[in-house]
Amino acid sequence: MRLVLISDTHNLHEKLALPDGDILVHAGDLTGMGSPAELERVAAWLARVKPRYRAVVLTAGNHDWGFEQDPEPSRAFFKDFIYLEDSGAVVEGKRFWAVPWTPRFYDWAFMLDPGPDLQAKYDLVPAGTQVLISHGPPSECRDMTARGVPAGSVELRNTILRLKPSLNLVVCGHIHEGYGRGEVAGVPVLNASICDAAYRPRHEPLVFDLD
Repeated sequence: MRLVLISDTHNLHEKLALPDGDILVHAGDLTGMGSPAELERVAAWLARVKPRYRAVVLTAGNHDWGFEQDPEPSRAFFKDFIYLEDSGAVVEGKRFWAVPWTPRFYDWAFMLDPGPDLQAKYDLVPAGTQVLISHGPPSECRDMTARGVPAGSVELRNTILRLKPSLNLVVCGHIHEGYGRGEVAGVPVLNASICDAAYRPRHEPLVFDLD
């Protein structure tokens, strides 16, 4: 199964050249502020590209305020796709789960204080999960900002260790500068941020072949 991975498109989705694959995964920050108009445009784009894939799986990010503040109408735009938020789905026989929450940084959507609050969200991820979509990266892996400050989640890193050996992949974004491939204890971690630190769509979608 070939997964095509993107994140942090920030309304610049039309500029993407998507490769072929089986499942398209978006790890959040589809928009700039998550307004209904923005969400509707992203959903319309996904509808146009959906025929190229067997499924489209996505979650929200800290810019996608609509999903947190007005969840029902926001989710309605994405009814033809698999939207996951602290929830999972079996997709083409593989067990997916998505966590939109990241460690608190100023006042954005889906942010919680590190520690018990954030850990409670990751504790929901069930054993047997094979693909974990987390908007933010784990600590010490693809989480370094341009200022040289690590911004990943310790709670996510601990969850990766807990989910071994069933976990095959972690897909994330959020820290644009962390784009690329890494690993935690042998588990591949792919930061698929499309935008760079200046919010320019400079990065290519990533591809991962899931056995």
